[in-house]
Amino acid sequence: MASAEEEVVQLDSVLHKLGAFGPHQIVTICMLALVYATNPIYNINYVFAVEEVNYRCKIPTCDVQNITFAAPWTNISSPDHVAEGVRQCVRHPTLDCSHFNTSEVEACTDWVYDIPNSFVAEFGLACQDWKPTMVGTVHSFGNMLGMLLQGQISDRFGRKFAAVFSGTMGAVLGLAKSFSPNFWTYLALEGLEAAIGDALSPIYMLSIEIVEKERAVLYQTILLNIYTVGLIVMPFIAWAVPYWRHFLRVIYAPTLLILLYSFYLDESIRWLFSKGKRNQAVKLIEKIAKRNHVKIDRQLLNKLHYIDEEKSVKVNHFKLLAKTFKSRIMMQRFLVCMVWWLSVTLINYGMMISSVLIDGNKYINFALLMLMDIPANLLFGLALSKWKRKVPLIVSFIVGGIFCVSQPFMPKNYAWLGLLLFMAFELLATFSYNIVYMYTCELFPTYTRNSMQAICLAIGRVGSLLAPQTPLLVQYYSGLPSLIFGGCSLLSGALALFMPETANTQLPDTVDEAEMIGEKRENYDAALEKLNTEQTKIYE
Repeated sequence: MASAEEEVVQLDSVLHKLGAFGPHQIVTICMLALVYATNPIYNINYVFAVEEVNYRCKIPTCDVQNITFAAPWTNISSPDHVAEGVRQCVRHPTLDCSHFNTSEVEACTDWVYDIPNSFVAEFGLACQDWKPTMVGTVHSFGNMLGMLLQGQISDRFGRKFAAVFSGTMGAVLGLAKSFSPNFWTYLALEGLEAAIGDALSPIYMLSIEIVEKERAVLYQTILLNIYTVGLIVMPFIAWAVPYWRHFLRVIYAPTLLILLYSFYLDESIRWLFSKGKRNQAVKLIEKIAKRNHVKIDRQLLNKLHYIDEEKSVKVNHFKLLAKTFKSRIMMQRFLVCMVWWLSVTLINYGMMISSVLIDGNKYINFALLMLMDIPANLLFGLALSKWKRKVPLIVSFIVGGIFCVSQPFMPKNYAWLGLLLFMAFELLATFSYNIVYMYTCELFPTYTRNSMQAICLAIGRVGSLLAPQTPLLVQYYSGLPSLIFGGCSLLSGALALFMPETANTQLPDTVDEAEMIGEKRENYDAALEKLNTEQTKIYE
């Protein structure tokens, strides 16, 4: 039993003794890597699974001439005797979707598709172009609602439970999509998978809580590159397995392994302490120490800072969340984070969608754009270890915003310069996204950390809902999407000026500790010491 004079030990000091790359951490990183690699594929696979396909009405006279495809916008460049036949087909009124199922002409009942076994062809979506685009919208909307649910589950029942549940459901529902008998079944499964099948949020929380804070950046640099590899590999899988049903089965089957995480993945020690589960947390520390061949002093564990279990069980999770929002400081930071997430999501999804619309091989174009994320991830690790959090975030937002706003005003005969600015902005946009993800986690207390981040992510999903519409703005002004992306980036950079630096502070466990972030170093240390002294009463 510790005396009141003894100093309470912070968890980071124990995590430091456990090491960062022992056998336990390496096995854990491998398990986390599966989620990091597959999650981006699940969030954007509809770009390839529900691909755009050309089609025309099936007309016997045209098919006799072996004209496999002819549409009103077809350019004629074939020999005269063939070209004339194609022109007749093109002029046929039933080729025009404006006459589809109307009384003006005979309704077309049979269609010829450029890719007969495509998603659009199998479900007969000719002249219903809004249906394929609806898949991406429903996914983003489902993900937005799911983030709110995931955060609550993770903070209330644990990171491990949330990760195993959502990861397994994502695999099952993703595979179920590949057996969909009709479009509406597919759409319902898409929304359900997005809502309850996204395991990245609890896995991310687990990844930053299993090591001391100063090692979290290194962990994220490794895992973010694995995330990027998933995005780079996806288009090549789609290229190698073009049939959409087989493509879905190939990408979703690996995550059935997440069900085994129930036996092999350990809970976040920090979360256990935040919930007053001290005995479980201590046993887990001893287990990791034994696995890593490290000796931990039992007296040190007895002095670990944690929230009183008796008080913790009496406090409802929603009351803790309400307490977080009642704090004026927390609310101000939440509003800024909300703008950050809306901006980075709109920008990043807008860039990814734009990549498949560029002339050329869409698979290679997508992979090349995602390749820019690797230097962004490496820059993330270097910049945050040397210049903390705030300065790199401000610089990336503002410089990236200037690049993007400048692009529409580049001389037309210097198109390469505009492309160079576009690629530089993509690099900085990814860099900003990575920092915002970590920054948000470090601003809020442990017992509502995942919930607060999930709310920010859900709001950010509004950006992914709007992103597919940004290409439509070019009809008003070709540079309008770039101006919107750049303006959002500049606004986010300006708001970052008012946020505190979190690099040299411990991850806060309570609202009181979170509010102290941003205080002068001497004031922060004094206030933290006062809180620690109060916690020693637990052990008297």
